[in-house]
Amino acid sequence: MRLGYFTMPLHPPHRDPLETLQEDREAIILADKLGFHDAFVGEHLTDRCENVTNSYIFLATLIGETETIRLASGTSNLSQSHPVVIAAQAAMFDHLARGRFIFGISPGALSSDAEALGILSEDRNRMFAEAIDVILAIWERQPPYDIDLPGNRYKVTTARTYVPGIGRGIMYKPYQKPRPEIVGTVVAPHSKGVIAMGQRDFHPLSANFLLPHWLPSHWVNYAEGKRRAGKAPDPADWRIARTIFVADDQRVAERYAREDAASPYRFYWTQLREKMIRAKRHIVFKKHENEDDGAITLERLLGELVLCGTADNVVDQLLALREEAGEFGEIVYAGMDWVDPALARRSMELMAAEVMPRVNRAIAQSIRSRQIATPG
Repeated sequence: MRLGYFTMPLHPPHRDPLETLQEDREAIILADKLGFHDAFVGEHLTDRCENVTNSYIFLATLIGETETIRLASGTSNLSQSHPVVIAAQAAMFDHLARGRFIFGISPGALSSDAEALGILSEDRNRMFAEAIDVILAIWERQPPYDIDLPGNRYKVTTARTYVPGIGRGIMYKPYQKPRPEIVGTVVAPHSKGVIAMGQRDFHPLSANFLLPHWLPSHWVNYAEGKRRAGKAPDPADWRIARTIFVADDQRVAERYAREDAASPYRFYWTQLREKMIRAKRHIVFKKHENEDDGAITLERLLGELVLCGTADNVVDQLLALREEAGEFGEIVYAGMDWVDPALARRSMELMAAEVMPRVNRAIAQSIRSRQIATPG
């Protein structure tokens, strides 16, 4: 199982972006040194607490300060820009990063972003689907493009102004061939969009917002999409994000992750609870669809969606998650505000150096035991 990193980011509104942006950079530089496989960074335009407005700009500052970690838009909100803009910028970033780029995509869920852009009443899921079709067409086709897909609002051509001799009317193609890995964040239980991901060989990242019993629904739908495409589903393609805190002492872990009034985890889940309820997407916090909204307490979220403790305890929690969700290829560690920088750094260190090796040894032992039990 790989180890990844995801940050929205999410910081208390009183903090200065000058400080929080540097803090978020430090976290990914540390993740690179610790051997994390990838780092996903979100973007929002109109949220005081979520301070990255363009994931490409933010990640570009990290190309020269990291060595192996793959830098991922987490996500690029496709309803918010013309697909020509996104295709060109993503391709350029892939060249700057020399292929250390993952193209994370979503429609863009924040309603205040949509209102500010004048698309609040638009079907942003449809805009997303139309945009990704055009982006892939740009990357696959040769100029002057003449992209006019049935039912798609975006029409792309440079035919009238195309001058190949001087390079006019020609767009970048990505550094990676035929394209970067494309990852879609999945939030809703039983999401039908995951079927389309499987059909198109996009890879799902199940958000850390969901109670774990909803996670198998994502794999079922992804596997269905792969089968429709005539391909076998590979658990290595599936990422699951979780909110995790590891400490050397169990009581320190419980206080910092759940109990203290200043806990960054308590702040995070207070914010997420309010935002998901307002967006009417709070089914992710329920045991079943008809459960009363009153059951969605902050204490439930902290108790069920924060994995915390010593390395031994977090290993046990991750293995239990794998039993409930099924096999998956990457656990994605969700970044928090650094209320206590020393504890935040230590958690990432313990996660990389102690938790993951033990988890992977346990997985390898389980595989060997099954092979012995079923020879041939």
